[in-house]
Amino acid sequence: MDNLQKRNLTFLTIGLIFMLNGIEYAVILPTIWRYLQILEAPPYFLGLGLSAFSLSGLLTGPLFGLWSDRSQTTKSIILFSNLFEIAGNFMYFIGYSKWLLLSSRLVAGVGAGAGSSIFGFLTRSTKPEERAGVFAAIMACRQAGLLVGPAFNLFLRLCDFKLGPFVVNKYTSPGIFMCLLWVLLQFAILGLYWDVPPVSSEEGSAMLEMKQEADDEEEGLLIGSDEEPLPTYRAVNSDQLEASTSSGTRPVRGASILSTCRELLREEVVVLLTAQFITLFNQTALETMVTPMTQRLFSFGELSNSLMYSLCGVEVILGFFFVRWLSRRVADRAVLAAGLVICCVACIWCLIFLCSPRGGYGWELSSFIIGVFLQLLGLPFVAVSQVSLFSKVTAEKTQGFSQGVRRSVGGLATILGPLWAGGLTNNLYIMLGMMLALLIMITVMTVLSYDRLTEPRAVQSAQGSDGGG
Repeated sequence: MDNLQKRNLTFLTIGLIFMLNGIEYAVILPTIWRYLQILEAPPYFLGLGLSAFSLSGLLTGPLFGLWSDRSQTTKSIILFSNLFEIAGNFMYFIGYSKWLLLSSRLVAGVGAGAGSSIFGFLTRSTKPEERAGVFAAIMACRQAGLLVGPAFNLFLRLCDFKLGPFVVNKYTSPGIFMCLLWVLLQFAILGLYWDVPPVSSEEGSAMLEMKQEADDEEEGLLIGSDEEPLPTYRAVNSDQLEASTSSGTRPVRGASILSTCRELLREEVVVLLTAQFITLFNQTALETMVTPMTQRLFSFGELSNSLMYSLCGVEVILGFFFVRWLSRRVADRAVLAAGLVICCVACIWCLIFLCSPRGGYGWELSSFIIGVFLQLLGLPFVAVSQVSLFSKVTAEKTQGFSQGVRRSVGGLATILGPLWAGGLTNNLYIMLGMMLALLIMITVMTVLSYDRLTEPRAVQSAQGSDGGG
């Protein structure tokens, strides 16, 4: 099996990992509130349970990323992190007390921290021009999981039996179901996942082989045919190349973390991290606000909300694949700017038409549908472009740690977003006004830093061509 086949199977496995993340969210979220009530948990435990998963992922993401940067491998890291997903979901299944349930989400969230290693691996294994498309496909896999997850709930809610000393019902079954899925995924990773050489290493090896073969031919012409030919050098593997290129930098390895921290404070990196925070903050705030709003304005029940979320999932998936197509033709920074403009328009629409609804049921429902459509339309543009740009403006050798920091910033946003919106569902002017202010701020930052939001090598090559002309 050649490296291309291994690479494709590895990407397929990564897609499965992200799909399982989406399925887990979709099967646990609808039942966790009632599960906590049965365990006599106070209302604030719902917020704690949902935030615990993000919190542990926030803390462990940079650590897993640093591990992958040092080892230049991800397979063992993913296998290790998935053990926390398996343990956390089994704890959720047991659920003897509210504290065990809270701990289960905390433990499972550790497994999500490996996402930083995965994004670092994807950065090293893709060319810059194809990276946005790969990221879009991977993100679409998680949305597909969110879309498929509710279908599993149709049979999980029918469970009512005992498994040894444990009770399997519609509240505990999501835990054991996800536990089994993560176990099966472990076998898929063992058989289908490879730590393929980085694209840069493969290109460097090929260039080294071509150069050495050319030198051999030149020396053969110089020394004549009577002499014994010199041995032909072949391409070194990625490990040898890494060792040869890094041998001179080992004494200063201790300064690498400090240099990475300085790198994260550069203007373009700060802009992209801010975009990551604001996008996820607004997204989770809207998710928190939508259900109470549909209940108050349109009397939506569980079926209506489920249908709405399904349609939203379809739109987001189509949006990711549209951005995947668009990213091959348009620069990432242009896609980011377009996404931010769409998000600003969506927020303004919601401020005008949803905060003080009027005009009758039909007009109010139409205004709500247009507002949600616009919000979801801008999401793939911003999400894909900022991840792709971030991978290009940060060093490849420390991608794991950098992506861990990026995901931690996103994790903080997913904790604060619901907290902000939860207390302001009846004060939409304040809630949406703050969201619009944040969007305007990041849009202005993007405009001011537009020239810097590009791959450094592209800038250097452009400058070189200008100088040569």
